[in-house]
Amino acid sequence: MNQDNKSNKSGSPAQKPLRSAQWFGTQDKNGFMYRSWMKNQGIPEHHFHGKPIIGICNTWSELTPCNSSFRELAESVRRGILEAGGVPVEFPVFSNGESNLRPSAMLTRNLAAMDVEESIRGNPIDGVVLLVGCDKTTPALVMGAASCDLPTIVVTGGPMLNGKHKGKDVGSGTLVWRMSEDYKAGKISLQEFMDAEADMSRSTGTCNTMGTASTMACMVESLGLSLPQNAAIPAVDSRRKTLAYASGMRIVSMVNEDLCLSKLITRDSVINAIRTNAAIGGSTNAVIHLKAIAARLDIPLALDDWHSYGHQIPTLVNLQPSGEFLMEDFYYAGGLPAVLKRLGDANLLHKDCLTANGKTLWENNRDAPCYNDNVIRPLTNPLCDNGGICILRGNLAPRGAVLKPSAASPHLMKHRGRAVVFESFDHYKTRIMDDDLDVDANSVMVLKNCGPKGYPGMPEVGNMGLPPKLLKQGITDMVRISDARMSGTAFGTVVLHVAPEAQEFGPLAAVQDGDWIALDAANGSLELEVSDSDIDKRLAALRAQQPSPKTGGYLQLYIEHVMQADEGCDFDFLVGCRGAAVPSHSH
Repeated sequence: MNQDNKSNKSGSPAQKPLRSAQWFGTQDKNGFMYRSWMKNQGIPEHHFHGKPIIGICNTWSELTPCNSSFRELAESVRRGILEAGGVPVEFPVFSNGESNLRPSAMLTRNLAAMDVEESIRGNPIDGVVLLVGCDKTTPALVMGAASCDLPTIVVTGGPMLNGKHKGKDVGSGTLVWRMSEDYKAGKISLQEFMDAEADMSRSTGTCNTMGTASTMACMVESLGLSLPQNAAIPAVDSRRKTLAYASGMRIVSMVNEDLCLSKLITRDSVINAIRTNAAIGGSTNAVIHLKAIAARLDIPLALDDWHSYGHQIPTLVNLQPSGEFLMEDFYYAGGLPAVLKRLGDANLLHKDCLTANGKTLWENNRDAPCYNDNVIRPLTNPLCDNGGICILRGNLAPRGAVLKPSAASPHLMKHRGRAVVFESFDHYKTRIMDDDLDVDANSVMVLKNCGPKGYPGMPEVGNMGLPPKLLKQGITDMVRISDARMSGTAFGTVVLHVAPEAQEFGPLAAVQDGDWIALDAANGSLELEVSDSDIDKRLAALRAQQPSPKTGGYLQLYIEHVMQADEGCDFDFLVGCRGAAVPSHSH
């Protein structure tokens, strides 16, 4: 059989004309100039004829410490591409790391996605390797690549090694939240708190808890966008470089097979990711990011799908902040393949979804071993019976809100209490320290104006620290409600992503001190015990007095075009797949 007529499992021809040939394949003035300019880097003539040009999309930055190892990681990818007969071309894109970037990396997720999309579409590349790490770089790069729909593979930077503090393993992020509360409660001194700084982050890599970075790495692997074991190999483990090398080799074959993103990200693979998120005790941020990724490929995904497909899935992965262990332990126990094996054995996966290595998800994982049943628990002994993201609706959240059951306190999952309201995060920071604040353990803390438009950028402040006077009484959790997000490393009975947000005059904006609020997670309800007419009157009064400030610049673009949390917080004009076609250019 003629090789050109062979097909792979995706049903596509094994060969197709290289996209880069539009730049480098002509014997005319344009081809001359494109090749000549590239040759100033020492690229030999034969690399422009029949070899796929592979982009290495790099989010390396010293201001994104999670991604600080990516120079070296990119070299491993580069060597793999060369061995497989491709031509590597590395290019930078905006690196939006959560640890340093103010006011929130979520504000620039869409900016980074625009950078990625236009960099891919406008340049002579046939396939792309996405180097991702800190949590927003993963969805940003996948979103941008999805709108181009070229052959794409993801390489994650990997998590940090376990933190070590006073002889115990400690989790990045989670340690901060716990020790900060202990300090405010008077349990530890300021010096003890500060001494833990160096203990938490002792190697390069992303957070070593099941925070958003690790969650999104698991989402990528469950979607089939990476090679197996991509999610959990520690950043400093030599096997991370080996995987990067193999990914560089594989992307060349993916170009030859025309295995583009739309053949990997499907409705079924997204449902697999929802179920995986439940099994790993993943971050609530995955709700927003998966919606945005799906929408780039016009895949229908509703907030209620998280309830329909994920709510009854048990949490199997015993990792902080929901459980005990850390990502290093997770990898040694078998990593995500062991989780997918257990879900598949229970028929909780769409097994025939195609993955980046050309095999189905089940072919990759059906024989995956588990080496530690305490880290990755069997379905008969889960960490949490119903671990999927809880979707809440009611007159306080008409378009929905989310809660993470595996990180919440069971006794607060059905609760009724009086509202203590903070009109903004600055108001919260001032008011929470007041010893005369009218608040008790049964109160419901409500934070407004921290949503997509309200902050703007929807920061990770929804897990509000408790009032110091209650911490000193031994109170460790309260119901908290906001239109904000929270870090995947955080914990507590925290209701997030309330939609519509307060800035858009959702009912959240109408909550006042002393209002009664009822939460019933089992029934998915979140109710403000105020009549509809009174809510409408309050909102009308707010509309009459609220100005519409003009900020200019990217902030103005963001406020005018960002969609609500239930829609994925993408820009309205970025939804959909625009493809990789680009008008020809004549010099």
